[in-house]
Amino acid sequence: MAKKSRKSVGTPATVALTEAGVRFTTHSYEHDPAAASYGEEAAEALGVSPDQVFKTLLAEVDGNLTVAVVPVSGSLDLKALAAAVGGKRAAMADPAAAERSTGYVRGGISPLGQRKRLPTVVDASAEGRPTVCVSAGRRGLEVELSPGDLVALTGARLAPIARA
Repeated sequence: MAKKSRKSVGTPATVALTEAGVRFTTHSYEHDPAAASYGEEAAEALGVSPDQVFKTLLAEVDGNLTVAVVPVSGSLDLKALAAAVGGKRAAMADPAAAERSTGYVRGGISPLGQRKRLPTVVDASAEGRPTVCVSAGRRGLEVELSPGDLVALTGARLAPIARA
């Protein structure tokens, strides 16, 4: 089962949260390398709805890397993401480019504490939830925080970018 703690475990994401004075909870679990979906694995391990756990995806919108944060219960609508940032065309980013840009490994990419701030869009379904869970910067570690704090710390905009 997931362990809960209030102290920072030292990933760039948790360090950023701590430095910002944001209230958050870390949840760790034993990551299974054979898991088909990192996000669904996290939701199951934490015992929460897949609608509360959000995955961090990187796409290229008109050639520029853009971060999309959507519930693991759905998928990213690339057209909606492009529209949300004023672009025309979006495609999933090359995984190696995503890792280089964020400083995180695939399956552990957090929207927080990335190497450089990229345009970020959080799915509008996060709004109104008391908390959401996102990767804390490594596989098997999630951070739970308010959607408002997530949006504020990432400079994100809220938009309907997920589809069921």
